[in-house]
Amino acid sequence: MADDRAKKGPRDGVRIHVGEAYEVTYWTNQLGVTPELLKAAVAKAGPMVTDVARELGK
Repeated sequence: MADDRAKKGPRDGVRIHVGEAYEVTYWTNQLGVTPELLKAAVAKAGPMVTDVARELGK
Protein backbone atom coordinates (compact mmCIF):
# COMPACT_ATOMS: atom_id res chain seq x y z
CA MET A 1 0.00 0.00 0.00
CA ALA A 2 1.38 3.40 -0.98
CA ASP A 3 1.65 6.26 1.48
CA ASP A 4 -1.31 8.61 1.54
CA ARG A 5 0.21 12.09 1.25
CA ALA A 6 -2.94 13.60 2.78
CA LYS A 7 -2.13 11.93 6.10
CA LYS A 8 -0.86 14.24 8.79
CA GLY A 9 0.24 11.65 11.37
CA PRO A 10 3.06 9.14 11.47
CA ARG A 11 3.33 6.24 9.07
CA ASP A 12 3.41 3.54 11.75
CA GLY A 13 3.67 5.25 15.14
CA VAL A 14 6.81 3.46 16.36
CA ARG A 15 9.36 4.81 13.88
CA ILE A 16 10.17 8.35 12.84
CA HIS A 17 10.73 8.71 9.09
CA VAL A 18 12.63 11.98 8.75
CA GLY A 19 12.54 11.73 4.95
CA GLU A 20 8.81 12.52 5.05
CA ALA A 21 7.99 16.19 5.69
CA TYR A 22 4.60 15.41 7.23
CA GLU A 23 6.23 13.05 9.73
CA VAL A 24 8.86 15.62 10.68
CA THR A 25 6.08 18.14 11.25
CA TYR A 26 4.05 15.67 13.32
CA TRP A 27 6.95 14.54 15.52
CA THR A 28 8.37 18.03 16.08
CA ASN A 29 4.94 19.08 17.35
CA GLN A 30 4.54 15.93 19.49
CA LEU A 31 8.01 16.17 21.01
CA GLY A 32 8.26 19.95 21.17
CA VAL A 33 11.56 20.22 19.29
CA THR A 34 12.88 21.81 16.10
CA PRO A 35 13.22 19.78 12.91
CA GLU A 36 17.02 20.05 13.18
CA LEU A 37 17.02 18.69 16.73
CA LEU A 38 14.66 15.87 15.76
CA LYS A 39 16.82 14.85 12.80
CA ALA A 40 19.98 14.95 14.93
CA ALA A 41 18.34 12.76 17.58
CA VAL A 42 17.18 10.25 14.94
CA ALA A 43 20.70 10.19 13.45
CA LYS A 44 22.16 9.44 16.88
CA ALA A 45 19.52 7.16 18.45
CA GLY A 46 17.89 5.58 15.41
CA PRO A 47 14.31 5.90 14.15
CA MET A 48 12.43 4.29 17.07
CA VAL A 49 10.20 6.84 18.82
CA THR A 50 11.10 5.60 22.31
CA ASP A 51 14.83 5.88 21.59
CA VAL A 52 14.47 9.35 20.09
CA ALA A 53 12.35 10.53 23.02
CA ARG A 54 14.96 9.20 25.44
CA GLU A 55 17.73 10.95 23.49
CA LEU A 56 15.76 14.20 23.70
CA GLY A 57 15.10 13.75 27.41
CA LYS A 58 11.34 13.38 26.94
